[in-house]
Amino acid sequence: MDLIHLLGWQEIALRLGSATLTGAVLGLNRELKGKPAGLRTNALVSLGSALLILASLGVAAGEDAALRANVLSRAMQGIITGVGFLGAGVILRDKDGTQVHGLTTAATIWLTATLGVLCGAGMWPVALLGVGLVFAILVLGGPLEKFLHRKFPKLSEHHPDDVPPRT
Repeated sequence: MDLIHLLGWQEIALRLGSATLTGAVLGLNRELKGKPAGLRTNALVSLGSALLILASLGVAAGEDAALRANVLSRAMQGIITGVGFLGAGVILRDKDGTQVHGLTTAATIWLTATLGVLCGAGMWPVALLGVGLVFAILVLGGPLEKFLHRKFPKLSEHHPDDVPPRT
């Protein structure tokens, strides 16, 4: 049995479309903030993850549940590991090596891949909840951090993103 007969064209299009839209929504936030990985990057990461999950479902179509679970599990592991390298590419140190930039964008790329996996697997409620939470973190997290650093100045003495200088 092939994937088209298993799911149908509409379901496949819905899964791929939702993955692309999910990545684009999160990438738009990064784009509007002038970050290196924006709308296109996140949309492509999410779409690629969904495509790989659908390919895995196609490979394992007609097999027993244990084999399907094994194939999907290995696909998810590969996606998350591979995307980790992509995310590492947006993490930069400043010129004096004292601060790291790009961690939130890297985490967004990693989460976008995870949301693509969920869309590819057809896990709509979890994907929808996930994208809502990630978007809330991206929109509200920065202002909340700034407020907390103003309210509690001792927190600002060592910011979690600070890296000690190289000696």
